[in-house]
Amino acid sequence: MTMPAVYFSHGQESGPWGSKIQSMASNVQKLGCRAESVDYQGIADPTDRVNKLIRECANVEEPLVLVGSSMGGHVATAAAARVGAVGLFVLAPAYYMSGYESLTPPDMPIAIVHGWNDDVVPVENSIRFAKACNASLHILDADHRLTANIDDINDLLTRFIEGLVEN
Repeated sequence: MTMPAVYFSHGQESGPWGSKIQSMASNVQKLGCRAESVDYQGIADPTDRVNKLIRECANVEEPLVLVGSSMGGHVATAAAARVGAVGLFVLAPAYYMSGYESLTPPDMPIAIVHGWNDDVVPVENSIRFAKACNASLHILDADHRLTANIDDINDLLTRFIEGLVEN
């Protein structure tokens, strides 16, 4: 497989080029991937964000990997099958939260990273989702933001992308 394009979806309170996304984008670019980050600022409704991501990915020619954090994890998951993604890598995804539509796990490789000390999205939500779709699940000693764990996250993302490319 050629190196994928990696599209990032930020969380509700952050922006398209926050510190985590900057670090992950730099990391995947070193692997030879193209990195893009969708700007959802001013769009509160998750479904509107999903539709924007689908539009942004409409003309992607490379294999596509979606990466999302918090609400962005929910958005990436909801769009993944519809954009033909080959993989999904999500951080503290807002699964099973009030106001979000239910999700059918897409049939593709999925990696979930969540913090044991998340006080925004319960870690149990990621455990439940991972079990439903046999996703790889990485639970770290971290809070919702996972900022202090960016080196671990980059290692996991690198291994995830390398695993996709090898298959």
